[in-house]
Parts: sequence; C-alpha cells; structure tokens
Amino acid sequence: MDAVRVALLREVLAGTEWLGATRRFAGTLRTSVVPHGGGLLLVGTAAYEPWHLAAHLVDEAAWSGTPELTPTLVRHRVLATDPAHLSTGLGRIEAARRGETLLVVAPDAPDAELLTRVHDARRAGATVLALGSGDRDLASLSHEALAVPETPDLDLDTVQHLVSAAAGENALPEARGRRRLRDRLSRLADQLTSPPPTRW
Repeated sequence: MDAVRVALLREVLAGTEWLGATRRFAGTLRTSVVPHGGGLLLVGTAAYEPWHLAAHLVDEAAWSGTPELTPTLVRHRVLATDPAHLSTGLGRIEAARRGETLLVVAPDAPDAELLTRVHDARRAGATVLALGSGDRDLASLSHEALAVPETPDLDLDTVQHLVSAAAGENALPEARGRRRLRDRLSRLADQLTSPPPTRW
C-alpha cells in the first residue's frame, strides 16, 4: 500500500520542478543551520503559524541525527499560560544574529512589523529564507525564497512536507537518504488524505 501511495504522489509531481525545487531549498536550509550551529527560528504571519512544519522539522531532526534542524517556533501572540516551547515571541527575531537562520512561512503578504523585524535580522547577519506566496517585499529580504502557487495538485502544506523531508534526507548518506525520502513521501501521502492535524 505504501508503494501505491508513493507512486500516486510521484505521478502528481511528475513533470514538475517541485521535487528538485524543494530539495534545493531544503539543502540551503540545512547547510545554513548545520555549519554555523546557531539555531533555526521559524515564524509565520500574524494570521498563520507554521505548527505543522515545526512538528515535521522536530521529527526530521531526530530521524536524521541533525538536532540543528529543530526549530524555535516564534509566535506573534504568546500567552502567559503557553508551555515553554511555545512561548517565544517576535522579540526573538530582533535578537537574531550571524550564524542563525530565520525561516519565514507566509501564505499571504506579511505585515510591515514582521518585515521590519526580518530586515533587522538580516542586517544583523542572520540567514533569511522564505517559503510561501512569493511576496516581493519578503523575497527581497531573503537569501533564498521558494514561492508556492496554489493549484489543485500542490499547496503550501504539501510543499512544507516536501521541504522538511528533504532537509532530513540531505543529512543522510545517499542510499539511506533515498530510502528515507520514499518513506517520508509515503507518510506525506497518508497525511494528505487524513483529517487536519491537531496543534503541535
């Protein structure tokens, strides 16, 4: 059954650049966090928090033996009752420095406050990556950006799965990486046909 799911996903992506594009973006993500070891900050927009990507990166960090891929989820609104791993506010972006990586996931245009903080983080030396709608202002602040068109076959959620899987794959020897990617694509096919996940 897993082989059937993988085949279906490959059929959907066949003839597109998406497997290669997500692998390249994930390679940039991984190489930006591993050599420097400064940590990965993950932030969304005021209307969208990338819970799902955060959870998948935590899994990939464990499976690939690359703890640097474990993100710090930066949130626009933090409550006093939130657990420690969900209590990092936007001020953390202001503290970003050289050697750290900031991954911005933005399905819509980010607001001016977030763009200002991203600009400041880049000026301080952080590597900025953007994944989302292809907003020009955000792309201009990013060292690398991957724009995701909304189509019946591909959306931001699917691309986040592919990026996280490829980030873990890049940390493994080639043969093992191919096998792990096949397993991850199988899980992705499962998740795409499952009910929405609960909050991370």
